[in-house]
Amino acid sequence: MTRNVLVFFTDQQRFDTTGVHGNPHGLTPHFDRMAREGTHVEHSFTCQPVCAPSRAALQTGRWPTSTGCFRNGIPLPVGEPTLAHRFTAAGYETAYMGKWHLADDDVAGPVRPEQRGGYERWLTSNLLEFTSDAYETTLYDERGEPHDLPGYRADALTDAAISYLREQRDRPFFLFLSYLEPHHQNSRDDYPAPHGYAERYPDPWLPGDLAALDGTTRDHIAGYYGMVRRVDECLGRIRSTLTELGLAEDTVVLYTSDHGCHFKTRNGEYKRSCHDASIRVPTAFAGPGFDDGRPARRLVSHLDLPPTLLDAAGIAVPPEMDGRSLLPLLRGETDPRPDDVLVQISESQVGRALRTPRWKYAAVAPGEDGWTTPAAARYVDSHLYDLRDDPHELHNLVDSPAHRDVLAQLRARLVERIVEAGEQRPVISSRFRAGPATAAG
Repeated sequence: MTRNVLVFFTDQQRFDTTGVHGNPHGLTPHFDRMAREGTHVEHSFTCQPVCAPSRAALQTGRWPTSTGCFRNGIPLPVGEPTLAHRFTAAGYETAYMGKWHLADDDVAGPVRPEQRGGYERWLTSNLLEFTSDAYETTLYDERGEPHDLPGYRADALTDAAISYLREQRDRPFFLFLSYLEPHHQNSRDDYPAPHGYAERYPDPWLPGDLAALDGTTRDHIAGYYGMVRRVDECLGRIRSTLTELGLAEDTVVLYTSDHGCHFKTRNGEYKRSCHDASIRVPTAFAGPGFDDGRPARRLVSHLDLPPTLLDAAGIAVPPEMDGRSLLPLLRGETDPRPDDVLVQISESQVGRALRTPRWKYAAVAPGEDGWTTPAAARYVDSHLYDLRDDPHELHNLVDSPAHRDVLAQLRARLVERIVEAGEQRPVISSRFRAGPATAAG
């Protein structure tokens, strides 16, 4: 079994920008079709809601605390096995295009070869938000030569990817296509859609959390929606090209994003929080093995995606990967593990969160610096949401006496998940003045 593999990767895209998750604006017809006809991962979560740690996890299949890339600005260690190494060893040509964000943070020009994660073909910028604007895109090839690409940034990257797909080759390919859209333009804190696209949404629908909370939503949501619409059109062009070239039936396609966006409603920027707006992302597979239209309804972590890609290509999943392939689940096999995911949170805090089908529980390490400290020995309850009754996470129940038993159960489970992730067993303290003070697992 030899199959091409293509990852279509967006940046900072909320799950509810998509039609299959209830957005009424029709922003994502191509993703929605892919989700309906392929495998929709209905409950998909980043393992770390910030760029570099999430990207490191997707490249390696390992926790950010395991690779050391627990925050932005820490490069992926040279020699750390990546998907590129795994696919190369299996005889694939590997290619990466777009935003990398896993080299030294001061790299404004070409990324040094040893920091490219083992990819053979290369057309990237480490920090694309700083070497590009909406209609100005500079990427660097494997020789370190700059390429100034014309047009809107997402279109420019798509054009380059289509040119790559049209090349003649005698090996299967693994292409990781990494867009910046719909991430904000850092230099001016704006969401620059293509000309005329933001104007399509003069009275935009808002998810419940954004409608209820103060932030920058009303200034930025129209541009954000316009960026989502254009990147979905790019997905349509990529998949049409695969069909035109006769590659669609032999190519596994994964669509996902590194984290979501809460528009400064939860803290002073756009992510780095435990809330679904920050951690839940759109995810779907298409192609061989994923084409029966059955969704994956268990909660899925980003860490499960790399082993799924390897498994779908017939490549053995290495035991050091922390996630598990979704293919047994899609074949109807049962999974005896609890249906939950762990999220590590850095930079804004040293935090840990547990997401279950009904509950969101989070704890924070008091006094710890999220920029210097990857993990802690002690945490304190910070958030509890009943997602059945409060899907937009507007009512924090962490201090509710009626929920002490639920808190104790979730606290103990979070300790277990933290230990499973390779961290030391922490003490998590209750915020209640009376009653049990800790949960040791």
